Amino acid sequence: MGWAIILIEWPILSVLIFLPLVGSLFILSVRGEQEIVAANARAVALWASLITFAISLLLWIKFDRTTAEFQFIEHREWISSFGISYFLGVDGISLLFVVLTSVLTLICILASWESITVRVKEYMIAFLVMETMMIGVFCALDTVLFYIFFEGLLIPMFLIIGIWGGPQRVYAAFKFFLYTLTGSVFFLIALLAMYFEAGTTSIPELMSASFAPKMQLWLWLALFASFAVKVPMWPLHTWLPDAHVEAPTAGSVILAGVLLKLGGYAFIRFSLPMLPDASAYFTPLIYGLSIIAVIYTSLVALMQEDMKKLIAYSSVAHMGFVTIGLFTLTTQGVEGALVIMLSHGLISSALFLCVGVVYDRMQSRLIGTYGGLVHRMPVYALVFMVFTLASIGLPGTSGFVGELLVLVGAYQVATWVAALAATGVVLGAAYMLWLYGRVIFGTLENEALKSILDLNRREILMFAPIIVGVLWLGVYPNSFLDVMHVSVENLIALSQPSEMGQTLLIVK
Repeated sequence: MGWAIILIEWPILSVLIFLPLVGSLFILSVRGEQEIVAANARAVALWASLITFAISLLLWIKFDRTTAEFQFIEHREWISSFGISYFLGVDGISLLFVVLTSVLTLICILASWESITVRVKEYMIAFLVMETMMIGVFCALDTVLFYIFFEGLLIPMFLIIGIWGGPQRVYAAFKFFLYTLTGSVFFLIALLAMYFEAGTTSIPELMSASFAPKMQLWLWLALFASFAVKVPMWPLHTWLPDAHVEAPTAGSVILAGVLLKLGGYAFIRFSLPMLPDASAYFTPLIYGLSIIAVIYTSLVALMQEDMKKLIAYSSVAHMGFVTIGLFTLTTQGVEGALVIMLSHGLISSALFLCVGVVYDRMQSRLIGTYGGLVHRMPVYALVFMVFTLASIGLPGTSGFVGELLVLVGAYQVATWVAALAATGVVLGAAYMLWLYGRVIFGTLENEALKSILDLNRREILMFAPIIVGVLWLGVYPNSFLDVMHVSVENLIALSQPSEMGQTLLIVK
């Protein structure tokens, strides 16, 4: 597989990746009184994330939608004795996640403006370092570089949960770290095996490599051990509710909005195109685990009294749709999975922000604490309603487009998968409407709620771009589908199993 070099006067991908890191170094050098340092740290983080977002939009504008080749290539020797290079590029799939990462990081900085008052300097540094790692994952085209960014995310996220989280933050942080680190060991082993077999660490070259069917099985299982934790798939999802509940609001936003997408993105970059025979062989396993995730975690969400935990379980259910769509290897299924990943990145982030708004005022995430908020917070009730309806897939919102495409794709390859997955749509409506009804409607019985204030200007500014994104993707999805379409078709072509490979696997 080749790649196209798009001529540009400066290394835009390197700037995108390392600009947040430069911002964090600048914050690190700030000295003075605590209040001045905190104010400067917030300002630098805001400007660094804002400029990064602006550059990502430039990347979007300059991107050529007619080719599946990687663009904006940067290729330099790094560790030449092992053939490891500093290799960057984006296609129509990774571009979408670069933009998503940059906008959500900017929103997270705004969300943390008043809620984080302790060790603000270190907090902003952690977020900017994490943005560097996240964008690096979506731009890396060398397996070693990808692995460094992919696993480097653990450190700032671990610190954000463990230092600025809730009462059980240390337990949640270590559980998150150990689950993901354990899977990372298998990922590293698989990368080493592929390097010794193919003699390269280039992701585009590995996509065209041909591994023996039996070797594909072991490589696929090793990769699955890492990616399934990141998605997360049932039954490896148990770290997620604890991490979400204990993380600060912005931590939950970036965890749901970007980090949960890394597993699905890794399936797209590694498992499907590099190991097509094994992917086809294990597709029934993926379908089974995904269906369990969709139905089981939806039922669990119905039983929750903590708003954050309910939204966390709903994330597992939505990501079940993603894995179903990816492994259908149909245009509708794969594009639907990508749309769900983008949509969920916006909607779940907004829902966690909605919880954070009332938590900052009442210091409680329990559903029973609230009720009748529409009488005191009508603007908040409207915003919450938009994201609730988007989460359950109301036509005209981003949630509808992705779920419809996945169900259409699943129906083409396995009717029973589409039928069972559709039950998740019904259950999703049940738990989200149940949550909204108990929090927003009814009488205002809690005396403390009678003095609660509606959304302020900063919070409205925080929600506005997400609302625009959810409605834009829902009303005019072709503006996003056109970007990814050629790359998706190329992915499907690379991921087709060989007849000989499937015959050997069935026999064995």
